[in-house]
Amino acid sequence: MLNRYKPAHQKIAMGLLSFMPKERNVKQLRKTMELYHERPDWQLFLWKEGDDFVGAIGIHVEDEESFTVHHISVIPSYRGEGIGHKMLGRVEKLMGNRRAKPIEETKAFLMKCRV
Repeated sequence: MLNRYKPAHQKIAMGLLSFMPKERNVKQLRKTMELYHERPDWQLFLWKEGDDFVGAIGIHVEDEESFTVHHISVIPSYRGEGIGHKMLGRVEKLMGNRRAKPIEETKAFLMKCRV
């Protein structure tokens, strides 16, 4: 189930985002979290399976036509179960007519979802 990020889940979110190669550095990870805390156009969602948060997807709403997927990660033991696809699908529904765009780090995954 997709859940909008809440500050009470900051440590969980940071742990999930740290699976992204550019977020392994704690300074960079803190800067990223500041974006999600302070800017309403940056939105972070967590995926919950049962009682556990197992995935995260972070987007930047660009305009009325598109949003950019900056982060998408799933705990390794849950990979291969379609959670990333589900997260992207739910976010696309939330964004309505906006089109998902990747950054370099999310490009391969988004292309895989489109096949």
